[in-house]
Amino acid sequence: MKRLSLCLLAAASLTILSACATPTPYQPVSPTTSAAAQRGYSETRIEENRYRLSFSGNEMTKRETVENYMLYRAAELTLESGNDWFEVVSRDTDEKQRATTFDDPFMSSFSWRFYNRNRWSRWGAFGADWGSDTVVYSRYEATAEILMHKGPKPDGNANAYDARAVKANLESKIVRPVSK
Repeated sequence: MKRLSLCLLAAASLTILSACATPTPYQPVSPTTSAAAQRGYSETRIEENRYRLSFSGNEMTKRETVENYMLYRAAELTLESGNDWFEVVSRDTDEKQRATTFDDPFMSSFSWRFYNRNRWSRWGAFGADWGSDTVVYSRYEATAEILMHKGPKPDGNANAYDARAVKANLESKIVRPVSK
């Protein structure tokens, strides 16, 4: 009975914690976090009108969101620098995966372990093999190198973006951090 209570408490705690997990909002990378935990946008000035941009999301942030946030930052930076349009010179989205394997905590007390064919197996209650589950988590980081320009965007260049149009079209998809 004590074990069942602990399992129920653990499940309730995980439910509460998972409700707190949210996708990475549109925000700059915090300089105080470790390199492995940095989430948000960053940019590096390479030349006067050339930047390398990136947006890194957590495991709750979709690939499309990460890519939209990177383009939105490119538009913002272009307008902040007094330019009108930007050209994407190179672009990439990297996926990082991690896998977590765990046993079913609710059925482990109802199963029996036995050695069979050179490995340990488990036979669960009601004749089922409860085994373990593996969950794969993905995290995305979008990077781009952009050139910023003044004047009207040239026609026929698929890598050219009007900064005002990008900002206006993506604004409704931008989720900013909640003020505390």
